[in-house]
Amino acid sequence: MNRVLDIAILGLLMDRDHHGYEIRTQLRERLAQANASFGSIYPALARLERQGLVEAVTPAAPRGSSLSTGSLSGERATLRSLRGASGMGRRGRKVYRITERGRQEFMALLADPATLAGGETFSLRMALAKYLTPSLRVALLERRRADLVERLGEIRAHSHNEQLDPYARSVMDHAAKGVELDLAWIDGLLTTERNTETFVNRTK
Repeated sequence: MNRVLDIAILGLLMDRDHHGYEIRTQLRERLAQANASFGSIYPALARLERQGLVEAVTPAAPRGSSLSTGSLSGERATLRSLRGASGMGRRGRKVYRITERGRQEFMALLADPATLAGGETFSLRMALAKYLTPSLRVALLERRRADLVERLGEIRAHSHNEQLDPYARSVMDHAAKGVELDLAWIDGLLTTERNTETFVNRTK
């Protein structure tokens, strides 16, 4: 789980700097990491920081955020507003940026099939696939396709079991259709990526 979370966090920071609250939101809404919590995100950020893969930076103060409002109540209101904008109070104001070493490590991890093996992490790798070369994306999709073909064969073999009642058989048929839809999606992506790879090779 640590490796998956690390890759997801580094992938988000490849785009731009984020504070902890933004990372949690993006992990859930963009990368479909529904189990991501502050209890796992902040230790991961601390670990990545110790490893020199990310660094904490001081965010630029928003325009019009000066505390010199002319009144004590105004200054307190402005301070509360700044704290609210940070999302998580003092810890939430800590903004993280990926380092050059972090970028290199992210690319190496994302390109290594051993780091995100299994269908449960395929969606994460695909969500970050813009950072892969066309040939690496093709390899990723081909591995996933092979897994799906194997899974479909297993489902079809089990669906022929004469001991299955109609309800159990309908569940197996539904599962088979789901895998077939995934295969059709993968095949479409493969066609696009292979065309892209061919074009890139021709223009070199």
